[in-house]
Amino acid sequence: MAIEIHVPDIGDFDAVEVIEVLVAVGDTVVAEDSLISVESDKAAMEIPAPQGGVITELKVAVGDQVSEGSLMVMLEPAAESAVDAPPAEAPAATPAAAAPVPATATPTAAPQQAPRRAAPMAPAKIDETSFSKAYASPSVRKFARELGVNLGSVAGGGRKGRITQADVKAFVKNVMMHGGPGSYGGGSGGGLQVAPMPEIDFGKWGDVESKALTKINKLTGQFLHRNWVTIPHVTQFDDSDITALEVFRKKMVPEYKEQGIRITMLAFLVKAVVAGLKEFPRFNSSLDASGENLIYKKYYNVGIAVDTPDGLVVPVIRDADKKSLVEIATEMGEISIKARDKKLKPADMQGGCFTISSLGGIGGTKFTPIVNAPEVAILGVSRSKMQPVWNGEGFEPKMMLPLALSYDHRVIDGADGTRFTTYLSSVLAGAPEELL
Repeated sequence: MAIEIHVPDIGDFDAVEVIEVLVAVGDTVVAEDSLISVESDKAAMEIPAPQGGVITELKVAVGDQVSEGSLMVMLEPAAESAVDAPPAEAPAATPAAAAPVPATATPTAAPQQAPRRAAPMAPAKIDETSFSKAYASPSVRKFARELGVNLGSVAGGGRKGRITQADVKAFVKNVMMHGGPGSYGGGSGGGLQVAPMPEIDFGKWGDVESKALTKINKLTGQFLHRNWVTIPHVTQFDDSDITALEVFRKKMVPEYKEQGIRITMLAFLVKAVVAGLKEFPRFNSSLDASGENLIYKKYYNVGIAVDTPDGLVVPVIRDADKKSLVEIATEMGEISIKARDKKLKPADMQGGCFTISSLGGIGGTKFTPIVNAPEVAILGVSRSKMQPVWNGEGFEPKMMLPLALSYDHRVIDGADGTRFTTYLSSVLAGAPEELL
């Protein structure tokens, strides 16, 4: 019969948040195996099982608030010999079995002409500094050490950017399949083998000041670093004639300004991008975890990169295909305010299909945006300017908008990249009323 397992004494905390559930229904645990991870304002801790058995029911979920005495799981006790004694063979659900690393076996008897086997790739030395600063639970740290993974190179996909066991597995799988960033050395194709940056005393040349990166800076840096080195980027540049569209937009501005709505070029770009995604569905897809299948999405959620004092965030406009231009402009104003006031929730930045990064309000002529994985493409927009354009007989003044489309070359080839920017330019140069 299953028994109740409650949260034990956790010190001077009235309530703490569950940040990770480390077991699932059907799992067999032994005494002192971790069941859940909780986090207070001061520390994170794992709560262990008081005895061995089989998990029959989970009573908490990530995000729940628990305190001493809260019910965590239902556990069916098992005989000590069956649970606490290590089995002859590792069960299939152990981390090592879920994410195997290469290993050489020593056969008891081998034929004289046995083929030579390649030596396994050896994990490089772990960078203890970045490893210790990584945001991960003790069990995940132990798991990473077993696989020789530098946690400092792993992007956290858990709550608040926490690195989970699944993130470590995905990191190892990516390294083995694609030779991505990681701590694996060895022969050709075994990894990037990038030497660590040397520690430099910049103070010996003059006065310096050290300021800690914000949490957003750190998480964004890890995320973009992973995307840059694991995705084969190609950037396609183009210029779009927005002369008529800009005249149309400026006529709308006074009317909606009184309602507190800013009609920007970015709102028109969202509508144009949705049209492009419908015309070229491959741009509205993502590779699955195996990298062997393409997931086509039937919804159109567009991410908008927003610059905040603490760093870059990308809130998502959901179902952009079902919203009018004014509705999109209104929502963009709302999410920009929420982003700068630090009121965006994690759900507000998830589920994007395609991202737009606009720097036109600041300046610049061109840039190469980094793909916002698991999306396969991102559009960079720079400042528009009046330019002379040849019409076959003479030059005409045209307002031209620079576009930079970066895409994952595993999914999109150069021809389709060019077709997408050409189509996007034609939509922006077409009848402005069609984008309302």
